[in-house]
Amino acid sequence: MAITLRLALFLVYRRGMELRYLTPLTASEQISQGLDQAKPMALADRVRFSELDILRHVNNKAYLGWFETARVSYFDRLCAKHFNGLPAPRSVLRNANVHYRREMVLDEPYITTARVIAFRNTSYVMEQQIWSGGLRATLEAVMVLRSPDGSAGYPLPETLKQQFIDIDGARPDQD
Repeated sequence: MAITLRLALFLVYRRGMELRYLTPLTASEQISQGLDQAKPMALADRVRFSELDILRHVNNKAYLGWFETARVSYFDRLCAKHFNGLPAPRSVLRNANVHYRREMVLDEPYITTARVIAFRNTSYVMEQQIWSGGLRATLEAVMVLRSPDGSAGYPLPETLKQQFIDIDGARPDQD
């Protein structure tokens, strides 16, 4: 029975285009894979054996690693350029709320997304999702920028704030 289920999952996820793993997906690639809307960052991968728990489904810790990979890629590709010529900030995960919706299994392909939904002067709120034949998990994280030595908050550049609004659809939060 497990083999039949695995084969059925494999056939379901083979439909449509082939996924490009660990490379940002285009908006059309995201939509063709069933996401509700395109996000500024979306990375595809496949569940590995080492990510399973004793019940043979994905361990909760693995989801956190997937979210982190997309979050770091988001910062490196979309945020870092706004700090050119400035000391690089420390990007700190202040807190995160994860909602696990449905289990995942070995070899299942998935897409992890990231976008900013709100920001303040030295922090932003990131919404992340994991998709695989539907929404499987969500995470909302508060990211805080700190000075290179960690002693103080590091202001978000105005150009980055505008990018959050223009590309992510984020809103400024009031203190």
